[in-house]
Amino acid sequence: MKYQGRIQHWDDAKGFGFVEPNGGGTRAFVHISSFLKRSRRPVNGDIIVYEMKEDGKGGHKAASVKLLKDYKNVRSQLNTSQSGTKVAKLVVTAYCSALVLLNVIGQLSVNVTFLCAAISAISFTCYGIDKSAAKHQRWRISESKLHILGLLGGWPGAFVAQHVFKHKRSKPAFMRVFWATAALNTIAIGVFASNVLADRWGITVPFLQQ
Repeated sequence: MKYQGRIQHWDDAKGFGFVEPNGGGTRAFVHISSFLKRSRRPVNGDIIVYEMKEDGKGGHKAASVKLLKDYKNVRSQLNTSQSGTKVAKLVVTAYCSALVLLNVIGQLSVNVTFLCAAISAISFTCYGIDKSAAKHQRWRISESKLHILGLLGGWPGAFVAQHVFKHKRSKPAFMRVFWATAALNTIAIGVFASNVLADRWGITVPFLQQ
């Protein structure tokens, strides 16, 4: 359970003080070593978010401590990341659905669909191999090769692998190139699907028309 409270009697030279929970309750000892990824050193009067634990001497101590501002920043980043992931999942779903639909109505060769699925599977496997190699300090698969697989249509498999193996998605430079390859694939299939809709049913999507 997380508590929120104010630091009191903080001794910065010794790196400890006490925290009183908001609204009253059990006072706990708090040490500088219990802070997680703090943006600065705490000072007397700071509001913190923490967990309460027994210290083995009949008292209580604060654990997993974060300054309130740091805690809010992490929550905000997490919410932003989750929102971005939801949008990304929708894009992947729409792309794959478009491939299947075009195949079903006979406007795209089944071989092309199978090829895209095969490249995605290869891409997924390569991410897994690279993650394992990173852990065991073995030969790595170059980022350029991973991007080439994505550009050739394997980016959906790469996207799934990034989340399954928790690999590469925290590298902004890599992800920018990854999403560029995804965008190129998505635009290409979008233009193709738009032309099919226009030819078969007279439906036009202006910003996708050639």
